[in-house]
Amino acid sequence: MKHAAEPRLAAVLLALWLLLNDSLTPGHALLGLLLAIGLPLLTAEMRPLRGRARRPLAIAALLRTVLKDVVRSNFAVAGVILGGARRRATSGFMDIPIDLRDPHGLAVLACIVTATPGTVWAGLSPDGATLTLHVLDLQDEQTWIDTIKLHYERPLMEIFE
Repeated sequence: MKHAAEPRLAAVLLALWLLLNDSLTPGHALLGLLLAIGLPLLTAEMRPLRGRARRPLAIAALLRTVLKDVVRSNFAVAGVILGGARRRATSGFMDIPIDLRDPHGLAVLACIVTATPGTVWAGLSPDGATLTLHVLDLQDEQTWIDTIKLHYERPLMEIFE
């Protein structure tokens, strides 16, 4: 099955190509354009699932939440690291029940969790119902469950499901 070119993907790939090459010469622009159009067409069969993000306002709100949480986590991790003997961090693994099933939503959740300092996506159960998370400073599991479910999972379900 032949897929049509995806203009947004091509535009992003072209911009990335030009940024990585740090050049706006006609040769780089032409080569970037050929790659930006050709690569998605050549790899279309490898991407059987098409993600459809909906609700742009929910996307914007999620992005704002993620940025705020990343900044807050940076300060929290710095406090743990620089705090020394005053307060010892209790790191650990925890399981979080999740209802999100869309593979694109799960991929975004994995990116969010891993990009937030102090947390790492450690696994997903085979049935997809439980997320295993490693937390640098695990004080209260319920707070982490609420954060993942309310801050990230609920908006992702709104966007992808």
